[in-house]
Amino acid sequence: MTTLDGQPVSEVARADTATQAPTGEPDAYRQAPAQVADRLGVDPGVGLSTGQVSERAAVYGANRLSEPARRPEWLKFLDQFRNWLIGILLIAAVVAGAIGDIRDAVVITFVLLVNAVLGYWQERRAEHSLEALRRMLVPTARVRRNGTEQVVEAQLLVPGDVVLLEAGDRIPADGRLIVAEKVEVAEAALTGESQPVTKSVTAVDHTSTAPVALAERTSMLFMNTALTRGRAEMIVTATGMRTELGAIAEALRTGTEPPSPLQVQLDSLGRRLALLSGVAVVAYALSALVRGESLSDVALQAVALAVAAIPEGLPAVLALTLALGVHRMARRGAIVKRLAAVESLGAATVVCSDKTGTLTLNEMTVRTLWTAGRLYDVTGEGYGTAGAVRVHGADDTSPTDDLRDAVLPFALCNDAHVTDGVFIGDPTEAALVVLAAKAGVDADWVRTELPRTGELPFDAATKYMATFHTEPDGRTRVHVKGAVDVLMGMCTDVLTEDGACALDEGHRDEILAVTGQFGSTGLRVLGAATALMDGTPSKFAPAALPGLTLVSVAGIADPPRPQAREAMALCRMAGVAVKMITGDHADTAAAIARELDIEGDVVTGTELDRMTEEQLAERMDDIGVFARVAPEHKVLIVRTLTNRGHIVAMTGDGVNDAAALKAAHIGVAMGITGTDVAKEAADVVLTDDDFSTIVRAVREGRAIYANIVKFVRFQLATNIGAILTLFSASLAGLPSPLTAAQLLWVNIIMDGPPAMALAVDPARDDVMRHPPRDPRERILDARRLFAIGRAGAVMAMGTVTLFAVARSYVDPDTALTMAFTTFVLFQLFNALSARADDGPLLDRQQFRNRALWLCLAGVLAVQVVVVHLPWAHTVFGTVPLTVTQWALCLGTASTVLLAEFVLRAVRPVLRKAGVRF
Repeated sequence: MTTLDGQPVSEVARADTATQAPTGEPDAYRQAPAQVADRLGVDPGVGLSTGQVSERAAVYGANRLSEPARRPEWLKFLDQFRNWLIGILLIAAVVAGAIGDIRDAVVITFVLLVNAVLGYWQERRAEHSLEALRRMLVPTARVRRNGTEQVVEAQLLVPGDVVLLEAGDRIPADGRLIVAEKVEVAEAALTGESQPVTKSVTAVDHTSTAPVALAERTSMLFMNTALTRGRAEMIVTATGMRTELGAIAEALRTGTEPPSPLQVQLDSLGRRLALLSGVAVVAYALSALVRGESLSDVALQAVALAVAAIPEGLPAVLALTLALGVHRMARRGAIVKRLAAVESLGAATVVCSDKTGTLTLNEMTVRTLWTAGRLYDVTGEGYGTAGAVRVHGADDTSPTDDLRDAVLPFALCNDAHVTDGVFIGDPTEAALVVLAAKAGVDADWVRTELPRTGELPFDAATKYMATFHTEPDGRTRVHVKGAVDVLMGMCTDVLTEDGACALDEGHRDEILAVTGQFGSTGLRVLGAATALMDGTPSKFAPAALPGLTLVSVAGIADPPRPQAREAMALCRMAGVAVKMITGDHADTAAAIARELDIEGDVVTGTELDRMTEEQLAERMDDIGVFARVAPEHKVLIVRTLTNRGHIVAMTGDGVNDAAALKAAHIGVAMGITGTDVAKEAADVVLTDDDFSTIVRAVREGRAIYANIVKFVRFQLATNIGAILTLFSASLAGLPSPLTAAQLLWVNIIMDGPPAMALAVDPARDDVMRHPPRDPRERILDARRLFAIGRAGAVMAMGTVTLFAVARSYVDPDTALTMAFTTFVLFQLFNALSARADDGPLLDRQQFRNRALWLCLAGVLAVQVVVVHLPWAHTVFGTVPLTVTQWALCLGTASTVLLAEFVLRAVRPVLRKAGVRF
């Protein structure tokens, strides 16, 4: 047996099936169905046998897109240690063990393992969420095997399988049509073509040897496109990664993703902290050696300094912050594949959004109807029949016989079926069925009463569809729907208030004015006409159509999502620009943009082709809508925005969107209508395909970034305070007031819970009332560095001063315990200061985070345990304190908050004097 491209099966079996380009018959669309069936060794009437299926499954593998090579679990775990901060702590642990400080070495190692386990666990959760999303896809296909029809898992299809399809089915593999009855296929996901494509069994282009574009291979069906009309049978010619979809997915894997702003900043922060730690250790070691201290003492203090300089809890708290953001977004309709993508959305300055299904409902709805010289408004949206047809400007919604006659052609010249808001068939035809129901006509009932005896299927060349129906008196009624300009050329009469009359120039002008009005508001316009014939035509052909009577004109739209209007207003308030990018006509896109208040010019793909990148960059800020664009245009738009310094979020659902999704800082794919390739390329997948979910994600991202700033400021102030405390004590000739184990206890246990509570701080009410932050802004700008420095200085001064004074009145162990306790209590007040950032220290926002107050109470309780329980004395070198000593520690620790309160009180006065900090 040979494959479709003539290779022996044995050779194909030796190939890597996961990385092959399409290996289906390259010219199947040029071959007759019988020729394709013969080469595949299948009788279309019988299908493959069980043995053939098993043999081919062993050769071709599963019919699914291959996933990226999975890293072994142990490597994923080791990835958690690939970090500047972690590297320094590993060195510190090794040094501590080498000099005999086993306790500190064990504590440091334990902390690193806890961080690694937490990071690994969060990555696993994200993978499981993505697996759940993949299971949303329809997994079955109807096939003919062994002479019988069967339903099998789509991934079990093999080349040669005969697949049976009806309107509404998703194509499970690439295949050659062998039966096509009025078949139309939505191929937008693959080719970007917005309108369904008419398919047939006729071979394409027998003579030319040049490849034919996918959109023109009308005898082929392609994986993950959808049958919108008709009935079809196909022979599978390619599966899995050998399909056209698989080829694009394979090419996409070579793309690169820009790092998120958070990744850039945290990498920079890690390097700076590593440098700070190295400088502190070297400076201390040199000064201590010059003073004549022993090498072992210097090494112990060096380990303590390294521990003091590194916020050990930072990776864990960061992972927790992002993971909680991911969890909140999952509950609100978004699955985040990369943790950093949530924060990146918060930095977004531009959202490039698809129109259909994201900004709109993707539910075609008749909005207005013209008949007999009257204009009607149609209420209700989508495919539910709730709503009414009322005269424009009037309240009467009672259907009349004239109105029923006007919509009857739309119900009968129609192949769609709608049940309880769910339709099978073409979306536009489904909208017309709903219109009929609102006007009092049940499409299913009238189709039974007036059975169809013949039809002229819609043809892109003729731009109309006609059906023939037997009337009770034996005559034949023909109903036609199509483009209004075409119908007027076929009509001799028009329906008026006084009945049918000759279609004269006055009527033509009136109808053209109506269609122009509909079109100017972005509505798709369809006309309906009818005629009564004696007898039944001997042949159903265009020549059989008599002079028609134009009865009605419908204006159809895909209405904006109600939530999208509110979300768009929120974007404007937040300073986030929204640009609509769509393959639809410019007029339709402009009309939706007006409804959503998207400001700016409308530019088409043709106009983009005439621009240079420099010209596009100059106009970019003035453009609100890109219409009739191709996939390469989307990449160009994203690249231009990125080059102008924007953080770009890009939405998409099709294979043609994948390159742009990958090029953007944040790719957002649709979970319901999106293809596997789009979801694979994206960072975020929406389970509800709703634009407002993106805006909620932007808000979530801003809140996350604000919380990251809070806990980074909180933890670094602790580390700076620890470094300054050790240096100050050394310069004052005092012994170290803090051991390495105590510093780790502060950084992980006493700092960790408050930092995590800051990580879940509720978003401030005004978080979306400010413009996006500058992407170049550092987490630690000059103002925050100054705040961290002054907080650290106050901690060091307070701890060392109390330590020095206490040594004069109490024994050394008590003095050490008081210094340790004071430094721990400093963190309680430091958390309140860091949480307020640059705002008021005591406002209602301070009391909205109950988790923080519980953590602060818990930290105080734990420190009491460490000080007073005997087992802790051995581990931490502590002794019990009196109430007076506790009061001294608490009073000293409160100075960090009091100093910040005084500073913020005098800041306005100082700023007026020209002093800024």
